Amino acid sequence: MHTNLVELDKRIRIGAVSYLNTHPLLYGLKRSELIDKMELIEEYPSKIADMLLNDEIDIGLVPVAVIPLMKEHHIITDYCIGTEGEVASVALFSQSPIEKTERILLDYQSRTSVALAKILLKYHWKLDIPVEDAKEDFGEQIQGNIAGVMIGDRALEQRKRSAYIYDLGLAWKEMTGLPFVFAAWVANKKLDEGFINEFNAANKYGVAHIKEVLAESHFNGYDLETYYTKNISYRLTDKKREALQKFLGLLKEGTVS
Repeated sequence: MHTNLVELDKRIRIGAVSYLNTHPLLYGLKRSELIDKMELIEEYPSKIADMLLNDEIDIGLVPVAVIPLMKEHHIITDYCIGTEGEVASVALFSQSPIEKTERILLDYQSRTSVALAKILLKYHWKLDIPVEDAKEDFGEQIQGNIAGVMIGDRALEQRKRSAYIYDLGLAWKEMTGLPFVFAAWVANKKLDEGFINEFNAANKYGVAHIKEVLAESHFNGYDLETYYTKNISYRLTDKKREALQKFLGLLKEGTVS
């Protein structure tokens, strides 16, 4: 039997990624009446995913690659961190063409992007390049024939330093013809429908107020208006759901490890 957390007057534990791309969604949440009903925790993606798996939070804006690892999951809103093509903040960076790459470092902050990179290497670029998990501050190691998959705000900064940028959202679109979903609001238990409706409305409010979000954002590494309106696509459309199922299908087939 599922516990109705709202009826028990228990604060819903919500984990969200602490990246620029989540600001519109969090803008809405922080201005809704729900703020008094929840405990908001901000961390990097793979950390939020672990917290959701360990039931340390009830809802997480998590990398979708964590879904197959969950005993129970519910995608609870019509909003996500997605892209219709070029996402800008998730890419493989290098100083030489990908064909000359000898080793790829994988961002420790990511699950979905790392899995996506492996899928693209196998099916899109058709290259067998050794990969390894990166440590913190691995940007300095991206030189010569060593490339790196980097996500989030650091990736936007890395765009100014790398000679070659292979955008993973764009590569997926070229391979499948579909958009991509990097993260979605996922609950690990059933929640009150009224709460979910309010939560969805708060997301909608935030996405509808990009100008206000821009006024509060301070980042010189990339044009945020372009980022919020052209690169990131927040609506979880039917096409994005189709893309999500295709991606999870590839994970289930064991195409990446």
